[in-house]
Amino acid sequence: MQALGITWRKLATNIRSSGPVARLKKGIHVAFSPKYLLYTNITVSITLSSLGDFIEQQYEIYTGYLEKYDIPRTVHMGCSGASIGVLCHYWYKILDKFIIGKSLDMVAKKLLLDQLIFSPIMIVTFFGSVALFEDNPYENFKEEVADKFVTLYRAEWMVWPPAQVVNFYFLPTKYRVLYDNTISLGYDIYTSQVKHTGVKKTNEKDSKGS
Repeated sequence: MQALGITWRKLATNIRSSGPVARLKKGIHVAFSPKYLLYTNITVSITLSSLGDFIEQQYEIYTGYLEKYDIPRTVHMGCSGASIGVLCHYWYKILDKFIIGKSLDMVAKKLLLDQLIFSPIMIVTFFGSVALFEDNPYENFKEEVADKFVTLYRAEWMVWPPAQVVNFYFLPTKYRVLYDNTISLGYDIYTSQVKHTGVKKTNEKDSKGS
């Protein structure tokens, strides 16, 4: 995280001397250049994963499921976003390196590989990265994957095939993670809901039993 902050400070210094519009154009160009693209993808993923959890928590507070805003929970979700941002960055580069072209056949191959190989990896990574911050991380990870993997994977098949057709057919590689995260904001809200469903009820049950 510290290295990411240093990189973005250098980026800000490089574009600070221009006018507002020129700064914006230059900032976008530099942010999505090969040199900074990994950091851009990580930053976007952290931001939108955190935002998704923030929105979900506001809803839980509104409905009475959650008493107050849980800052560590959002931080943990942001960290999971960082790991997913790294995976997405390299996954799309690999796909575009080995499956070249934008024909419907090429798009279909990328889509199938994305859903059959990468989606399960993403879900397992999500549960694993969040479990690192919990008590008994390995046990929690196994339990959550067993209980919730199918729920999220089913949702992946509903959300991503149509979205990824647009992604693979129209967008250059450097914008794929940004597009993913934009579409994924609603999905991030859902993953936060699935991840934390039952947490309050479990705590209440434990407190009654003690």
